[in-house]
Amino acid sequence: MNTDLDRSTVETAYARWAPIYDAVCGPVMVKGRRAAAAAACAIGGKILEVGVGTGLSFDDYNAATEITGIDMSAPMLAKARAKMASGRYPHVRDVLQMDAHNMSFPDATFDCVVAQFVITLVANPEQVLSECHRVVKPGGRIILVNHLYSEKGVAAAVERWAAKRTRALGLRPEFPFARLAAWAQNDNATLVERRKVAAFYTLVSFERTGPVAA
Repeated sequence: MNTDLDRSTVETAYARWAPIYDAVCGPVMVKGRRAAAAAACAIGGKILEVGVGTGLSFDDYNAATEITGIDMSAPMLAKARAKMASGRYPHVRDVLQMDAHNMSFPDATFDCVVAQFVITLVANPEQVLSECHRVVKPGGRIILVNHLYSEKGVAAAVERWAAKRTRALGLRPEFPFARLAAWAQNDNATLVERRKVAAFYTLVSFERTGPVAA
């Protein structure tokens, strides 16, 4: 059974989430969000945030970075642009409505790509990862933070049960790390870091160590 989410489900779900996203998800995701941004700030330079949403992470970056964000949800991006209009985030260059499966950026544009709570939600995670790999510079990093499937025991059983009931919310709690590892092996990326950053979240970092796979 294919457990991946289709685009229309995600777009519909996040249009509904947009008005309450910061209030509901901000406190829940804060540790994972800040960990991903801190890892990106350590690299600095041009950073692409995939799934920038409402711009909830703008405060987590600093002046040593230049942030470009993409998202396919227009209602979420409207919230992000309102934050930019406040003048508080000069380090945020632009936010664009764009499908992460097929980005319009040239190859090797960014020093770092960050995807927070995104890779488990897209229709084709491997394709999105390959696009991240394409647009990051050789030696650059792809930083992910997400809940990853527990794979065994009671937690895994609960996640499988929840998966069937949360798809309409744009959620997928049963995504395994093995898919990330298999993608990296096929796409010339090297696992640099994998660590828990909160009870339910894991930070995973890959380095682009080879050319884009054919």
